Parts: sequence; C-alpha cells; structure tokens
Amino acid sequence: MSIEPIGAIGGFAPLSPVAGLTNTAAIGNPDAVGSTSGPDFGALVAGGLEKVQALQDRSDGLAIEAASGRLQDVHDYLIAANEAGLAVQLTVALRNKAVEAFNEIMRLQA
Repeated sequence: MSIEPIGAIGGFAPLSPVAGLTNTAAIGNPDAVGSTSGPDFGALVAGGLEKVQALQDRSDGLAIEAASGRLQDVHDYLIAANEAGLAVQLTVALRNKAVEAFNEIMRLQA
C-alpha cells in the first residue's frame, strides 16, 4: 500500500527540506552522545561573559571621557551604554533560564 503525498494547495509551493538536519546518525545511537565535537559549553559561557565585560569596560571608558569633556561624539557613549545594558539583560535572562531549568530537573528527580 502506498500513500500519495498531498500536492500544493492554491499555488503554494512545498517547503524545502531543512539543510541543518543532514547528520542525524547520533539521534538513534545513544553511544554517540559523548562523541560530539565542538567548543566546550563552559568555554562558550566564559567567552560570552568576557564579551559582556568588554562591552561594560568600553561603556565605562566612554562615560569617563564624556564626563571629562574629552568625548567628541556623545552618541558613541550612548550606543556603547545601550549595547552593554542589553548584553547584561540578555546574560541575566539566560542565567534565569538556566536556574529555572536546573530547578525543574531537581524537581523531576525528587
């Protein structure tokens, strides 16, 4: 018995296949879980925190220059301060989600 696929409805073209899911061999193989390659999660977190710190340092330096009158373009400070603020907000949101996920895992194990 063969099932025929549904054709395009009303001139809509079918969706193209997702290109990112080409290597799915590890999904069915639980032994392959530990053999992933790529950057370490801890290294990614540390790198992200270093970038946030660099944005904060740049913003602080521009704030000092603006307060002392040496900064020519005040919008540079405003942009740097907003970038640093958004980076901190994102970092806090990610931390909150990680703590929430950890608490959920602990609740499931209890």
